[in-house]
Amino acid sequence: MPIVGIDLGTTNSAISVWEHGEVKLIKNALGDELTPSVVNVDDAGNILIGKAAKQRLITAPHHTTEQFKRFIGTDKVILLGKRSFSAIELSSMLLKSLKSDAEAYLNETVNRAIVSVPAYFNDIQRQATKMAAELAGLTVEKLINEPTAAALCYGVHESPDDQTYLILDLGGGTFDVTLLEYFDGVMEVHASSGDNFLGGMDFLDVIVSDFLIQHKLTKSQLSADALSSLHQYCEQLKIKLSQEKQASFTLILDGNSYSYSLNEVDFETKCSSILKRIVLPIERVINDSRISQLSEINDVILVGGATRMPIFHKTISKLLGRIPSYRLNPDIVVAKGAGIQAALAADDQALEDVVLTDVSPFSLGVNVRSLESPDRSFFDPIISRNTLLPVSVSRLYVNAADGQEEICFKVYQGESKFLENNLHLGDVLVDIPKSKAGETCVEVRFSYDTNGLLEVDVYIDATKQKRSALFEQSSGKLSDADKASALAKLAELKVHPRTVLQNITLLESLDRIYIQSTDIDKQFVSSLIEKFSSLIESQNVQEIKRFSSYLKDVIEEYDIRGIFQ
Repeated sequence: MPIVGIDLGTTNSAISVWEHGEVKLIKNALGDELTPSVVNVDDAGNILIGKAAKQRLITAPHHTTEQFKRFIGTDKVILLGKRSFSAIELSSMLLKSLKSDAEAYLNETVNRAIVSVPAYFNDIQRQATKMAAELAGLTVEKLINEPTAAALCYGVHESPDDQTYLILDLGGGTFDVTLLEYFDGVMEVHASSGDNFLGGMDFLDVIVSDFLIQHKLTKSQLSADALSSLHQYCEQLKIKLSQEKQASFTLILDGNSYSYSLNEVDFETKCSSILKRIVLPIERVINDSRISQLSEINDVILVGGATRMPIFHKTISKLLGRIPSYRLNPDIVVAKGAGIQAALAADDQALEDVVLTDVSPFSLGVNVRSLESPDRSFFDPIISRNTLLPVSVSRLYVNAADGQEEICFKVYQGESKFLENNLHLGDVLVDIPKSKAGETCVEVRFSYDTNGLLEVDVYIDATKQKRSALFEQSSGKLSDADKASALAKLAELKVHPRTVLQNITLLESLDRIYIQSTDIDKQFVSSLIEKFSSLIESQNVQEIKRFSSYLKDVIEEYDIRGIFQ
């Protein structure tokens, strides 16, 4: 039974498999390698995933959602019409769709996967990703960090020894920076950093905001349909600016016509604050890895569709004094790398063994009482960020007050000195013998592995007692009851057969164009919708196929002619 590799992305997702000595991307029902990470659920419980759902961001925005990866591991509730979902549940729908594509291609059951996650995901987000896969019927053999997967795809493991790589992964919603070295069959990560709320979507928001400012509009003045349409036009303009120095469009919003133009220079100026945020994690990784000079980096690898933006290239080239590598399609390198890791996990003989090491992207520690402010506690890191995993570190502490009978060690993950700014993972409560302040010594040991399991051992020297706790980040994990409830809710939803998805996608595209069109075009598009709907009902396969080909040309022509001037 094969193990598949999955890139669960903010904007697009993909699935791959190792086959006949190479990694192969599996196409979805529409024949595309990338599936938009968009979910639509109507009030009847019908699900659309991917391209068809993306069209409904325009035609049915209240029933459609995207960017939900940004909320995985949180309690955020996402409303789709009358139904509510968590990011875990939405991600599971997307994963189940990818699983279905793989099973259709391989003609066998698929239930094991390597799933990629941003290197800067905390442990709760990683656990939530595993739970989403479990709800989709997949066992996660390993979570692989996206930059590490990209390095595998680039063949870093086949490069000469003693090579150092800086990998920059700017996706739709996250930014990861990883510095790794390859030597003696070992791919060792030296440092990782990033921003889980920085990606191509943020550059898009700049364009949307600029449009609204220029036309003296606010989001509250626009209908949901108009706002979704504006986002799509601005997204296409952003893509166009990756190819040309200037781009423009004209569109109809709530019956009014608007024009907008933007050039590369102005775009860079308007995005200056975002570009500064991109620089910070890169500088942190370089400092944490203790590189003495930038020339020690042998190559800079770009990952993620947002790295195509010229303003990103310019920022990176200026910072690092070199032009980054762009040899492979940045949209698919993570999915392919996950597929290579899947082959390694399956012990495929076509691949030489490679040892992947990783680091802790965040510090782990406990609360300690301040000597200067006895009434306040601060964060004391035991395992520092970018420590090579697995690792075991101990620290000695003493009782803070006379007559104290117990100590509650609160376990945190983060970088801030202030406890409230870090992620609280749980507590370990231990009894201690009464004594004067500072006389009872307690040893706290943190053991942390590459699977995100943290074991905390607390040893009281005076009583020779030991208390242990294993943190699997339960706050990001569903209880058995919650899991059963989620599975029952998802089972009620209806998925369209693969054979009709192409027709549904074409109809959704036509409906989106209808909404965006002027009255003259509306009549033409309306006739196309009615004719195609009639053909679908007739079940005349040959006529449906012929007219589908014609519709694809019409839609493509409209999207080019209708958006850009």
